[in-house]
Amino acid sequence: EVQLVESGGGLVQPGESLRLSCAASGFTFSTSGMTWARQAAGKGLERVSTIYKDYSTNYPDSMKGRFTISRDNDKNTLYLQINSLEVEDTAVYYCALGTLGTWRNGYRGQGTRVTVSS
Repeated sequence: EVQLVESGGGLVQPGESLRLSCAASGFTFSTSGMTWARQAAGKGLERVSTIYKDYSTNYPDSMKGRFTISRDNDKNTLYLQINSLEVEDTAVYYCALGTLGTWRNGYRGQGTRVTVSS
């Protein structure tokens, strides 16, 4: 059974940083592309970043600069580093199995909430 468990969210002030984690199990993580997505209140699901099995990455133009996706295949864990957090980053962040064409309709964790507020 595929399981994706996100952690690391919380309440932070603008300008601070966070590292989100996603523990993966039930599939071969090392050969799988993975995606981080987010959903703000009242908005749709938005892709944040994607990492492929060869460690190459892809970011939408709107996410370039402050977000860094990475993976540790030994730990079956996906990461998302977010720097210089902005109020507009407030959302539930999800990790998903899949890449550009598949993540939206595939397995996804329960999410971790990030709230950016002063």
